[in-house]
Parts: sequence; C-alpha cells; structure tokens
Amino acid sequence: MIGKIAWRNILRNKRRSLILIVSIAIGVVAMVLTDAVSIGMMRQMLTNQIGADAGYIQVHKKGYQADPALKNSIADTAPVRSVLSTDTASCEVSERLRTFGLVSSAYNSSGVSIVGILPQKERKVTTVHNYMVEGTYLSGNPGDIIISTATAEKLRVGLGDKVVIMASRLDGSVGSEACRIVGLFETFDSGFDQTHVYIPMQTAQQMLDAPGRVSEFVVNPTDTKRTETVAAQIESDLPAGFEVLTYKQMLPILVMQLQLYDQTIYIFYAIIAIALIFGIVNTMLMAVMERTHEFGVDMAIGMANRRIFTMILTEALYLGVIGTAAGLVVSFAIFIPLSHSGWNLAMFSESLKSVGVGTTIYPVLAASSLINTILIIPLSAVIGAVYPALRAIKLQPVEAIRAS
Repeated sequence: MIGKIAWRNILRNKRRSLILIVSIAIGVVAMVLTDAVSIGMMRQMLTNQIGADAGYIQVHKKGYQADPALKNSIADTAPVRSVLSTDTASCEVSERLRTFGLVSSAYNSSGVSIVGILPQKERKVTTVHNYMVEGTYLSGNPGDIIISTATAEKLRVGLGDKVVIMASRLDGSVGSEACRIVGLFETFDSGFDQTHVYIPMQTAQQMLDAPGRVSEFVVNPTDTKRTETVAAQIESDLPAGFEVLTYKQMLPILVMQLQLYDQTIYIFYAIIAIALIFGIVNTMLMAVMERTHEFGVDMAIGMANRRIFTMILTEALYLGVIGTAAGLVVSFAIFIPLSHSGWNLAMFSESLKSVGVGTTIYPVLAASSLINTILIIPLSAVIGAVYPALRAIKLQPVEAIRAS
C-alpha cells in the first residue's frame, strides 16, 4: 500500500520528478565514466610499462635490482635456464644484457640504457616492435641498432646512418661498437624513448667483453593471473644467489598509484553523494510543503507518523533507483563504444606521453564501480529524504489542514 501511494505521489508532479531523475542520472554517468576512465588510464600506464620493458617476472643475480651494473649480471646462466625450462612451460621467456652507456653521432651524444636482446624471443615478451615507425625491428644481424625518433632527432641521424655506442666493460675499460640504424621506434612514453636503444645480444656481449653473460631473464606467463604462482615456483627451484621479481616489485610506484586510487575514489563518491543529498532535500522539502494539507488529512484520519515517514523515504528510493537505472543505461551506451575504440586525446599527446599513457585511453569498468554506484546513489537519495520526512511528521494535523 505504501509503495503504491509513493508511486502515485511521484507521478503527481511529473516535471519535478523528471528533473530529479535526470539530475541523479547525470550524477551516475559522471561517477561511472570518471571511474572507468581513471582506472583505464592507470591500468594502461602499468600495462604499457610491463609490455615495453619490465615484463611480468624477471630473474636476476641477487643484488642486481639494487645495483644494475654489469658486474652484477649472471655469469653462469645454466642453473637459470634449467629451472626456466621446467617451470615455464606455459610462459614466454627472453633474456637481455643491459648496461648504461653513451650513443654518439658526429653531431651529438646521449646517455642511454643499451639493451642487448634476442630479437625473436624479445618480440614475444615486449611490445617495442609494435611501435616501429621507420625501418624494421632487429633481425639479429651483428652491428644493427634501433633507436627512438626522439634520440634520432637529438643525434641528427636517420635510417641507415651509423652511430657509436660506448659503455664500461667488466675490467673498467671502455668498449665501443659502430652500429647502423635499421629502425626507429616511438612508444607511448617519451621518457622511455629518450633512454633506450636496442642491439642484438651478440653485439652487446662482444662490445662489453662479456661472453655468455645475461643481466636478466624475462618471463611472461600466458595467463597473467598466475604471475605470483609462477614467480614463487621459479624462486623455490632456483639455487641461492638469484632474485625473482614480479612487476609489482619492479614498478612499485605504478602499483601503489592503483592502490591509492582505490582508496581516494571514495572521496569522489562522497562528493557526488553529498551533492545528490542536497538536491533530494530541496526537492522533497518542496514536495512536503506543497502537500501539507494532504499530510494533515492523513494524520487526522489516523495514519501513523511512521507510515508517512516511510512513504516519503519510499518516494525518494524510487526516484533514486529509477535515476540510477537511467544513468547506468546511458553510461553503458557511452562506455561500450569507448572501450573498443578508445578515447583519442591526441591534442594532449605530449602531456600523456610524459606520464607513459599514450594518446588513446581505453576505459575499464570495474565491477566494484557498478556495485558502489548501485548502492551509494539510492542510499543517498533515501538519506536526503530523511529531513523532509521529519518535517512532515512534525506537522500538527489541525494547522496542516488549514494550510490549504
């Protein structure tokens, strides 16, 4: 009975009810899409860093993460290869020899991270090959090098030109190698582009006089949800003297940002809820004042205060549920195409590349976002109706009837 009366009261003033429903729906759309874009952006930053360089799991000599010098590279790789051959059947594995050095042309020079790779294996664990804008990815030919367009511009070189790379060897002497540029890449991260060049593993080992040495093994599980399990298995099977790190340990700042967002998003939810509560209070209070005579009659014929109170809260709940449903429909209508095509923000490309996002953002709608929206919005509507409902039940029947 209370529900039917509440529904009729909503339909009594369709314009006011519609305005309130639209307001609630706009709040829902803002909440859902802001959450989706923010989550999408941060997950993209993390995924991009994993895909470009870090991978999901890395195996080093113990202490390499704290001091990534050539002296801390792995000299005897047999134990690692033996373990990885048995523990990573459903994983892609690559290996690298990495050092800090200098890349120079006749016009300029730049400090970079020189990464020696096995091109065919590296293609399966990283995404740099997808960002080639000129030339080709490394084929393994000794003396080849790929650099970023930003580095090429700084060095004033282009495809086919030669550059010289230099780095310290194990004995402290300086090793150098003349390399020909076979490809230029441009990724989502301007900082990464300016600090990375890639050469074949054979060239790196020869330049550094480090035959057989490997700085890191990169392991990408086919099922990324098994990252922790695979890492734990590798670590338990390796002998002492090695460290196994997951992307959470290699990229702690990005992981922490995601965790921090999960906490701070409730501040945004609170702002939306407070704005909605004030809107509900204003609208429902107006409705109560307009129906003073009606409430006076109801009280005079014996309608209990708690039933009037419940009726007003029910009206607010109906409005909140309808507004939430309408907002979710609109949110999905916007989100679904955006999740496939992405939101192109090319006009902000420089700013986005500086934080490693890329020019196209793909929103991600988390289940927690939907649950929070479905719970918070109707609850806020009910809370907003409490004060008007209290005002209604405090009316004196005789005075309320005369108010007409």
